[in-house]
Amino acid sequence: MLKLNGVHHIAIICSDYQRSKQFYADVMGLTVVREVYREERRSYKLDLEVSGLYQIELFSFPDPPARPSRPEAAGLRHLAFGVDDVEAAIEHVNAHGVATEPIRTDEFTGKRFTFLADPDGLPIEFYEK
Repeated sequence: MLKLNGVHHIAIICSDYQRSKQFYADVMGLTVVREVYREERRSYKLDLEVSGLYQIELFSFPDPPARPSRPEAAGLRHLAFGVDDVEAAIEHVNAHGVATEPIRTDEFTGKRFTFLADPDGLPIEFYEK
């Protein structure tokens, strides 16, 4: 049987590297681990850390094609971050000009959550632990 040890990283291709870097590092509070520019690909790669456990790789490529990203499009549905207090998380991102949806409650767990979007419209969820 295959033994998976966890999620190693999540890769995101952005259309505006500086704007997405600012969003994920400054607004979302992810820690920058390393940033490299790959001349042969004309691409930045930014490694970001979430709580010392997970990594998000942020890539820039010249003229990436658009991808449907609404929650019901085929493929990755959304990126969810666990938070201690969904209202505090909402207040934080709202203070940075990021809009959020109204708080909902998971009908199966009773936990509260909300959605927002990254600069490219990728749905992001805050899910209260």
